[in-house]
Amino acid sequence: MEIENLMQEIREDALSKMERRPPQDLAPSWSGEDLLYSGIGNAIFIVLPTPGCAWAISGSGGCTMCSYVSDSPLEKVEPDLLVDIFKKAIGKHEINEKTVVKIFASGSFLNPDEIPRIARDKILDILKNEKNVEEVVVESRPEYITKDVLKECCEALGNKIFEIGIGLETSNDYTRENKINKGFSKKDFEMAVNNINDTKLNCDVRAKAYIFVKPILTSEKDAIEEAVESAEYAESAGASRISFCPATIHKDTLMELLWRGGSYQPPWIWSIMEIIRRVRGSVDIPIIMDTAGFGSRRGPYNCKKCNSQLKSIIIESNLDQSIPEDLECECKEKWESEIEFSNITRSTTNLLRKK
Repeated sequence: MEIENLMQEIREDALSKMERRPPQDLAPSWSGEDLLYSGIGNAIFIVLPTPGCAWAISGSGGCTMCSYVSDSPLEKVEPDLLVDIFKKAIGKHEINEKTVVKIFASGSFLNPDEIPRIARDKILDILKNEKNVEEVVVESRPEYITKDVLKECCEALGNKIFEIGIGLETSNDYTRENKINKGFSKKDFEMAVNNINDTKLNCDVRAKAYIFVKPILTSEKDAIEEAVESAEYAESAGASRISFCPATIHKDTLMELLWRGGSYQPPWIWSIMEIIRRVRGSVDIPIIMDTAGFGSRRGPYNCKKCNSQLKSIIIESNLDQSIPEDLECECKEKWESEIEFSNITRSTTNLLRKK
């Protein structure tokens, strides 16, 4: 595929320029308020250093918008070191109230080549014995979400909620393959979710769908429509929670290349507000909207007058799952014009195709 060849070239160039750092320097952690299934509580975020996302370092070149592999040591990390890094990270945070622990690995937590099983099970066992930890959240590509692996994780973690986030990104297979270069289909996603929801597991495993807002080569109007459709699909496929990830420009990606050339812009925050309003009116499962990069040059942006206010409103709505009020700002007219122009462009394109 042409997109894979282009991504491979970009990825190889980026990896060749990377400064190698020891695993211990690639394991940040932080905490904050978050929405658990049982209500508002504490969240601890921990990044584990791994050899890097298997998809990103493969011949595929990885996804067009992602550069998380640049935060990896790109070499095997011994299980004992991984567990030691996790212990030190979790030890920095007090767990005095109901807590969710979110573990990121710049790839797939369930891939044994990234997180060896012995390290994975020891980490889950540590969390099993933390009485105030209610949920453990990890991420994985669907090919690693097998019934055998899920059974192993359940045995290690016990009866806590074990949520697995899958980067579905969109319900549109064409977009996922040709604009994101994700490397799996809706059928693969559905199979993974079915494995997660298998009642024979006898433990509380749940699926979360990550949905990406505004891939490359996508108009503002289409980005909104596709995000809403994708959320409705994810719920129907069996996801228990949805996390939207509005585009931010990562270094050394195809998205950055197009952005620098003036052929791409991250979504308006007005578009994010529209997505929240529509999805919270049509989907019954929890909806979280990531606000990383909001108001920055490389992230979702309206104008300096309303960026911060809207970001705060979205963060608050994540906690109470409310539908944000309809605010006004002079920049909103520009956004509305772009949405209208998107419709005209699409109609013209369709007409030319028919001729």
